[in-house]
Amino acid sequence: MKKIGVMGSTGSIGTQTLEIVRKYPERLKVSALAAGRNVALLEAQVREFLPEFAVMWSEEAAADLRERLSDTKVKVACGMDGLLEMAVLPGMDILVTAIVGMIGIRPTIEAIRAHKDIALANKETLVTAGHLIMPLAKENRVSVLPVDSEHSAIFQSMQGEKKSQIRKILLTASGGPFRGKTRKDLEQMGAEDALKHPNWSMGKKVTIDSSTLVNKGLEVMEARWLFDVGLEDIEVVIHPESILHSAVEYQDGAVIGQLGVPDMKLPIQYALFYPDRYPVPGNKRLDLFDIASITFEKPDMETFTGLKLAFEAAKTGGTMPTVFNAANEKAVSLFLDHKIRFLQIAEVIAAAMEAHRTVKEPDVAQILEAEKTAHELVMKYIK
Repeated sequence: MKKIGVMGSTGSIGTQTLEIVRKYPERLKVSALAAGRNVALLEAQVREFLPEFAVMWSEEAAADLRERLSDTKVKVACGMDGLLEMAVLPGMDILVTAIVGMIGIRPTIEAIRAHKDIALANKETLVTAGHLIMPLAKENRVSVLPVDSEHSAIFQSMQGEKKSQIRKILLTASGGPFRGKTRKDLEQMGAEDALKHPNWSMGKKVTIDSSTLVNKGLEVMEARWLFDVGLEDIEVVIHPESILHSAVEYQDGAVIGQLGVPDMKLPIQYALFYPDRYPVPGNKRLDLFDIASITFEKPDMETFTGLKLAFEAAKTGGTMPTVFNAANEKAVSLFLDHKIRFLQIAEVIAAAMEAHRTVKEPDVAQILEAEKTAHELVMKYIK
């Protein structure tokens, strides 16, 4: 039996992870759960899955949870200290990092040092600290298993193949709700429009990032570190049906990809059970006759400049990807609060990047300082 911890258990990835645990209680046991603010849901999860450890982000929420769980033996902690304690919990085999934001970096590092495998669903970890995370994982002989559907597809397409024979990674993107729109069209789009993703059910932040193609830019940066390839070896392909989840082209011209219906439980489960495969709970099977045809397009990086900026940030390296990510995070928050327009998201990112002085090979403290600086740059630009 594999013992797992889930950081971000009340979010989209976290709840789907627990669906898999519910389906396979003889193969998976929950050791720890962590959430941000949703005390009621975390209490329900704790009572169902009986972990030994639980974390809420704020002390107030943790105190509430402690009182609710006073009839149990579950230890409740809070904040970053709680996440760090959870990351090194004795007996836990794999940590699912499904929280949003850069708070995932330090717990991931500590989990790797404690020889825990990582099921990675926290983009920011590799985007901002890939140069620290991947060498550390190699040093500690820890597996970093991708949970993103695209990175999982690439990972699956590389099984049994030599990395030295890869020619190109083909990273697919649905194009989001605004595929085919012009900049003039996008001037009129509000948050309610951007949140209508055609294929995937995701949290608000990721859904907005999909609409700007920033999400795909972050995934380019992730793929660079996960698979140890150059930026020039990653090509973004718009694929609106979201059936081919990504592919790898090899030196002989063969293209190997992973196809399936859009369902995040498949990549989550593959990471948890790797290299074994089991039926996915509630999974609809792919019927090629129903699909009939699939299409591919080049990304429009002049309209969706967030993707272009992502490549620039990745090429610069150092703290620039952190600034790209943090500026976008703040801009998306402002957009959801109706304080900036859709096209201003990319403008805000560009302004923050232009004002930033890059630190090469940053440590964790410098990464977190760059995040803080980027947030300040965004607010200064807005004002």
